Amino acid sequence: MITWLWPWVGLLLPLPLLVRRWWPPARNELTPLRAPFFDDWQTLEQSADGVAGGARLSTLLLWLLWLCLLLAAARPTWIGEPVQLPASGRDLMLAVDISGSMRVEDMQVGNNLVRRVDAVKAVGAEFIERRRGDRVGLILFGSNAYVQSPLSFDVATVERFLREAQIGFAGQETAIGDAIGLAVKRLRERPAESRVLVLLTDGQDTASSIDPLDAARLAQGLGIRVYTIGIGADQLAVPGIFGSSFGSRRVNPSADLDEESLQAIAEMTGGRYFRARDPQELAGIYQLLDELEPVTLDGGTYRPRQALGHWPLLLALLISFWLAAQHGVQLHRQRTDPAGTH
Repeated sequence: MITWLWPWVGLLLPLPLLVRRWWPPARNELTPLRAPFFDDWQTLEQSADGVAGGARLSTLLLWLLWLCLLLAAARPTWIGEPVQLPASGRDLMLAVDISGSMRVEDMQVGNNLVRRVDAVKAVGAEFIERRRGDRVGLILFGSNAYVQSPLSFDVATVERFLREAQIGFAGQETAIGDAIGLAVKRLRERPAESRVLVLLTDGQDTASSIDPLDAARLAQGLGIRVYTIGIGADQLAVPGIFGSSFGSRRVNPSADLDEESLQAIAEMTGGRYFRARDPQELAGIYQLLDELEPVTLDGGTYRPRQALGHWPLLLALLISFWLAAQHGVQLHRQRTDPAGTH
C-alpha cells in the first residue's frame, strides 16, 4: 500500500489562489497606444478563441505542476507485505583493526604480497556474506574504536562497510581494549546464548582507555564469547642493496603481535585464539567460525519500504519543459508575425 509521511503538505494546495487573491497586482506603466487599424484588430479577434484555449491549457498544466510538487513533498512511500525474519541465528560483532600497521604487505596471494587490511577485507567480506540469518555488526578500531554498523540482518550493507574501511580512519595506534568494551556495550542487551565477538588484530594494545584483559572480564561476566585472530606473516624477506639479494635478510613482521594477551582473552571468555599468517589460513579460520551452533531467537517481521517521490517530481519536470517550450514558441511567433506588432 501507499502511505504519505507528510500528508499535511496537502493543505498548501490552495496557496496559488490565495496569492493571486491577496497579492497586489503588478502595475502596468506602459503608455497606451492608438491603433486605428480595424482589419488587424479583426484578425486578432478571430484568433482570440485559440489564444484563450492555449491559456486555459497552460493554466491547467500549471495547476498539475503544483499538484505534482505537493505530492512529492508529501513523501509518498510504498509499504510492502510483512516479511518474516529468520527465527534462529547469532548476534555476531566483528571488530577489525585498521591501525597503521595493517598496511604492511606480508600476506602472500599467489606470487604477490598484499596488505594485511586488503586480505582481511576480501576474506572477511565473504565471511559476512555467508551470515544469512545472523545479526552482524562491525566495529573498526585504531587509536579509537567506533561502531561502523550496528547489529543488523542487512549483511550486504555490513559487507560494503568493511570493504570501504580505510587505514587511518580511526588513527594509527591500536585500541584492543576499547574495541572489546564497545562490543560488550552493543551485545549485552542481546540474548545471552547468542553473543559472539570476533576480534582481528595484528598488534598489541597501545591506546585503550581500558585494559584488554579487564574488558575481557566484562565480556566473560555477560556471557560474551570472544574469538581472537592474530594476523600477519612470521617472516618476510627484505631485499638488499638496490633490490638485490646482497645484504638481504629475513625479519618477523609480526614481532609486535601480542599473542599471549589474545590467547588469554579468548580462553577467559570461552572462545578460541587463531593465527592467520596468510589469506588461506584466515579463510580456514572463518570456516571454523561458521560451525558455531546457531541458537533459537524470537522471530520478527518487517515491511519493506520504497520511496515514490521521484515519480511526481519527474512528471513536474516534464510539464516544466513543455511550458518552457510553449513560451519559447509564443515569443518566436511574436517576433516573426507582422500582425503581432500592431
